[in-house]
Amino acid sequence: MAKGYWIAFYRSVWNPAVLVEYAKVAAPVIQAGGGTVLARGTPARAYEAGLKQRTVMIEFDTVEKAIETYESAAYQAAVKLLGRAVEREVRIVEGVA
Repeated sequence: MAKGYWIAFYRSVWNPAVLVEYAKVAAPVIQAGGGTVLARGTPARAYEAGLKQRTVMIEFDTVEKAIETYESAAYQAAVKLLGRAVEREVRIVEGVA
């Protein structure tokens, strides 16, 4: 089975303190779902569109596990903490087998 990757792009972070609180709640939920953070931060370089947005990439054993974790009540409670403190987009993609 192919791995699943959860990639979050933060277009704007208006309140970094809220992002810290979100991470305290979200990290254990993601870990419990089998997620491993592979990369986190602003890009070293940004090509083509040139968007230097904060990016987080998390690996799961499968796409299904990534989706299950994202849609879980525990993770959605963490998302609610973000409120209007950030604008982001989350994509879940299947790895190449």
